[in-house]
Amino acid sequence: MRIGFDAKRAFFNNTGLGNYSRNTIRQLLRYFPENEYRLFVPSKKTRIPFSHEPASCVYPDSFTGKNFPSYWRSFLINSQISKENLTVYHGLSNELPFGITRQKCKKIVTIHDLIFLRYPALYKPADRKIYLKKFSYAAHNADVVIAVSEQTKRDIAEMLNVPGEKIKVVYQGCNSVFFEECPQELLQKAISNYQLPEDFILYVGTIEERKNLLALIKAIHESKIELPLVAIGRKTEYFTQIEEYIASAGEELKKKIIFIDNLPNEMLRAFYKLARLFVYPSVFEGFGIPILEALASGTPVVTSKGGCFAEAGGKGALYANPANPAEIAEMINTALYNEDVRNNLIAGAREHSTRFTDEKVAQELMKVYRG
Repeated sequence: MRIGFDAKRAFFNNTGLGNYSRNTIRQLLRYFPENEYRLFVPSKKTRIPFSHEPASCVYPDSFTGKNFPSYWRSFLINSQISKENLTVYHGLSNELPFGITRQKCKKIVTIHDLIFLRYPALYKPADRKIYLKKFSYAAHNADVVIAVSEQTKRDIAEMLNVPGEKIKVVYQGCNSVFFEECPQELLQKAISNYQLPEDFILYVGTIEERKNLLALIKAIHESKIELPLVAIGRKTEYFTQIEEYIASAGEELKKKIIFIDNLPNEMLRAFYKLARLFVYPSVFEGFGIPILEALASGTPVVTSKGGCFAEAGGKGALYANPANPAEIAEMINTALYNEDVRNNLIAGAREHSTRFTDEKVAQELMKVYRG
C-alpha cells in the first residue's frame, strides 16, 4: 500500500493534533514498514523536528502552492495526490482537501472533536463558520471517518448528520516513552531544574476556559488540600481569572501553585512519574491524551464525569463533576489518602493503558485502511 497523510500538524504543532499526527505516522512506520508512506507538508520551513524516515515528504511544487501554503493544502494538493498514485489518503486533523472526491484512492479523515459546535461561545463566529464548512465537507466526502472516542462518534453522527456505520472508532495512543521506565537522571534533572516539591498534584494542558483549571485551584484552596499543584501548559486570556482568584485568596495559595510553560517534551514524562496524582478537570474533550499519558506512567487520575473521560481513564481514574470544586476535592483526597482505592487505581491505570499501545493503535488503523 502507498499511504499519504496530511502531515501539516506533525511538523507545525507541538501539542494536540501535532502529537496525534506524529504518533500515527511513527506507529505505522514501526509496525507496517512494508508500506510506502508520503507526508504532504505545506512548507519546508517546519517548526517541529520529527524523525520520519523512511517516509518521504511531498511539498508544494508550484509557485502558487509555495507562496500560499494554506491554499495548497485545501485545493492545489489534489494534483500531487494524483501523481503519487496513493492507495489511501488520510487527513489526520479534521480536514480533507476540497475536490478530494475526484481521487481514486480511499479517503479517510480523523475528526477529533466538535467542541466548536458544543460550546460555540468559546469560538469566534468566523472561526465556527470555517470549521463547520471544513469538517462537514471532510465527513461527508470521506469513505471512512475515524473518531477518536465513542463520544466523538456520537457527536459526528448527530451534529454533522453522518451515518453511524461510516464512522469507525480508533482510539489514539500516546508516545511510547510514557510506558517506559524514566531514567533516574531525568527525574533528578526535573526536580532540580524546576525546584519540584517531594509530592505534588499535576495538571497538564492549555490553560484555557474549557480545561477548567480554576475549578481545580478552587478545590485545593477551599478544601485545604495540602499538596502543592504543578500546572504545565500554555497560558491564554483565561489565565487572568486564575491570577485574580489566587490574588484574592492570599499568599498561602500562591505559594502552593507552580506554573510551567514551554516544558520540553522529553521532560514531561518525568513530571508524570514524580506526581502523586494527576488531575484533569476539563469540561469536554474529544479524548483526553494527558489522562492516558498519566495512566501509562502509572500515576492515578482524577478527571471529569461524562463525555469521553471514562473511555480515557477507565479503572485508573476517579470521576468528579467539573463544576463542583468540593466534589473534585473529595475525589483528590480519596485518591491520595485511601490506600485501598489508591492501590486499585494504580493497578487499573496500568491495565487500562495497555489498550492504547502503539501496536494496537497501528493494527486498528490498518484494519480501516484495508477494509
